[in-house]
Amino acid sequence: MPKILISDSMSNVAQKIFEKNNISVDVKTGLSEEEIVKIIPEYDGMVVRSATKVTKNIILAAKNLKVIGRAGAGVDNIDVVAAKEKNMIVMNTPGGNANATAEHAFALIMSVLRKTPYANETTHKGQWEKKNIKGTEFSKKTLGIVGFGNVGVRLSQLVKGFDVKILVNSKSLASRKKDFPHVNDVSFDDLISNSDIISFHCKAAADGKPLLTKEHYKKMKTTTYIINAARGNIVDEKDLNDALNENLIAGAALDVFSKEPAKENILFNNPKAILTPHIAASTTEASIVVAEMVANQMTDFLLNGVKKNTV
Repeated sequence: MPKILISDSMSNVAQKIFEKNNISVDVKTGLSEEEIVKIIPEYDGMVVRSATKVTKNIILAAKNLKVIGRAGAGVDNIDVVAAKEKNMIVMNTPGGNANATAEHAFALIMSVLRKTPYANETTHKGQWEKKNIKGTEFSKKTLGIVGFGNVGVRLSQLVKGFDVKILVNSKSLASRKKDFPHVNDVSFDDLISNSDIISFHCKAAADGKPLLTKEHYKKMKTTTYIINAARGNIVDEKDLNDALNENLIAGAALDVFSKEPAKENILFNNPKAILTPHIAASTTEASIVVAEMVANQMTDFLLNGVKKNTV
């Protein structure tokens, strides 16, 4: 009987699917790398979300591990190279939380445009800052979307009712353009120069360098807002902080950070920055969908050899 370790908190639907298929499951969350190294030899499969870092040390210690499943899209927390060297399958669940992430990106857009967090905080304090809070309308603006996978596509659909112009920078859009007549395919420089809101929904660069640095801000409108619900190292946080302080752009809203958990960050307490703790995919609905997807995929692989959504 195959044996699975679930090392991060997720919907119990995954455990139920494994057990229904006579696959043994242990749910052990909050373990350190050393603790996982000690127990991983007894498992055939491992399921993670974003908290567990599947390091090379864990992979080398995993004598029987055949598959690592990520209940989510990104696999930055898994040493995929080391896994492939040991002939382990790494699979994710693309699209499972795309709507949740797109909705959060939209929520960040509206929050930063209408200064909602500040309005909420000051009203709770009885300060009644009505005369000092003037927002910006989303309607008729230009939205730039960098990366046009499941999340980028969903965001472009969510904003249709606002009559916004949508610019997209994506290597794969040209071959799919006929399916998305409501967006415009442009270069990265054109996008950052002409957008009122720039939302990132792409992978980080292979070399780990940020896609957005101080030189880019000089090309933007001073009324531009930056949204990042993709990967923390896409945006250089020091450069972003400088751009905000120097009024090169109007504001920013981030859900991801270069170092997580973000216990300290240069953007903390910047009044022009709205920050959330990597919760874009954290909805009740999405947690169920990705748990179902990863459990079904791993079950199909362990019992039938079927490979789906491998990376």
